[in-house]
Parts: sequence; structure tokens; C-alpha cells
Amino acid sequence: MTPIEQDVVRHWTHGSLEEAIRNGLIAAGLSLERLQPDDLAPVDEFHMGGRDATVHLAEGLGLKEGMSVLDIGSGIGGPARFFASRYGCRVTGIDVTPEYVQVAGSLTAMVGLTDRVTFRIGSATALPFDAESFDAATLIHVSMNIADKEKLCAEVARVVKPQAVFGLYEVMRTADGDLSYPVPWAETPALSILATPLAYRQALERNGFEVMAEENRRDFALDFFHRVRKRISESGLPPLGIHLHMGPSAAEKIANMVVNLERGLIAPVEMICRRR
Repeated sequence: MTPIEQDVVRHWTHGSLEEAIRNGLIAAGLSLERLQPDDLAPVDEFHMGGRDATVHLAEGLGLKEGMSVLDIGSGIGGPARFFASRYGCRVTGIDVTPEYVQVAGSLTAMVGLTDRVTFRIGSATALPFDAESFDAATLIHVSMNIADKEKLCAEVARVVKPQAVFGLYEVMRTADGDLSYPVPWAETPALSILATPLAYRQALERNGFEVMAEENRRDFALDFFHRVRKRISESGLPPLGIHLHMGPSAAEKIANMVVNLERGLIAPVEMICRRR
């Protein structure tokens, strides 16, 4: 594990995340014995736009039943479980943070998807898979913590099959200027390794991908956060939500992220690619 990956693990490790999620589920009135994948969406879709963003990406990829999908930086497994339950895909998730992998496995067992979804610990820049193993790959709010975008793209190209699809939904730098910190993915600039859409396109194309579609989803993200803010102002903080990942600093991190979005410094950008 590289020094920066060690910092990433420290940043994302909660310590008692599964317990916090279980308590949140109970507080939300959900039965742990009859839990459905969609019940977890408020907490396991930890990216701008939540489930709606995952749906949009999946539709762009054209996922189909039986496809083998690699979800890189899978977190606690929300998108992976969605791809499996909605589309019938076989999904492998990989994440560098051991606690996330453990929680992802527990939640997957709770909703009865262990026959279609598995998780393992590993690095996005040294994927522990044979060449040409997957029909598709996804990367959702992960590479803000990855310095070597070139190696990342090369590894994805290696493990997916020719003509495989690769979908990214990543926070990218869209203008110069100092960001407000902390944000969900970094307490300070040291761990916030943002790149421009152009840098992503170039890295993808150099490593054998054709970028077939690109969409800046800043307006979608701002609308999402404004709706969340309105709900919280009317009803208070929900028992189940992405704030459980971030602990006491959740409100500050989310507020700074929204400020950075509003200033046009960052945006979530979706890219749909195909390996040549």
C-alpha cells in the first residue's frame, strides 16, 4: 500500500460504521430481517446525487443481465448491489479501505445478494484481477484520492475485455481557485487530487479507451443538495444518510462541497467510455 493509500484508509475509516448504519436502519423503522437493497440507498449511495446519479450512469452503460461488472472504489457497496439487483449483473467491488469492504459484505448478506455481489480489498492502481476479466467497469467518486490517473486508466483497460464499457462519475476540477476545506473526500488539499475533464480524457484515450459521452452534472448536483437542505430544514437530519460516513464534521464537509460547486470550481462529471 502506498503512503497516499494509507492516508486514504485513515481518512475513510469510521471505526463503527456498521453499527451506525444498523442503528440508523432501526431508527428509520426498517426491519433488519426483511431488508431490501433499496432500503439502503440513503446511506450506501455516497456520491453527489445518490441513487439518481447511479441510475443515470447505469443507463449510459447499457448494463444487461449476466454482465460481469467491476466497481472500483466500491465503498460500502451501494452501486454494486444496485447493478446486481436492478440489472442482474455479477458484480465485484474493490476498495482500499478494509472497513468499507467488511461493511459492504455484511450489508450484501443482509439483503440476500451474496450470490451476485462480492467485495475484496485492493488498490485501483494495482487491480488484483486477470487481464480481460470484466464486461464493464465503474468508478464513482473515487479518483479524487488517486494521484496516478494514468496508472488507474491503464489498470482498468487491462482488466476489462475489448469493447467493454467503462463509466466514470467523478468530482473534477472545472476552474482555478482555492477550494474550501474540509470536504467529504479530504480534510486538507493534501488528499484532494482533482484533475480536469481534459486530463481524464487524455489519460483514458492514451490507455485504449474511446470517450463516447461526457456530461457535466453540476446543475443536477446543486439541485440535489438544495432539495436535501430543504428537507433537513423542514424535518431535521434523517436517521439514515451519508452523514453517517463523516461523523461530527459531516455538515461542514457537505457545506464546503456545495460552496465549491456553486463557485464553479468543481463538478461531478460523467464519462461513458469503451475500450478499443
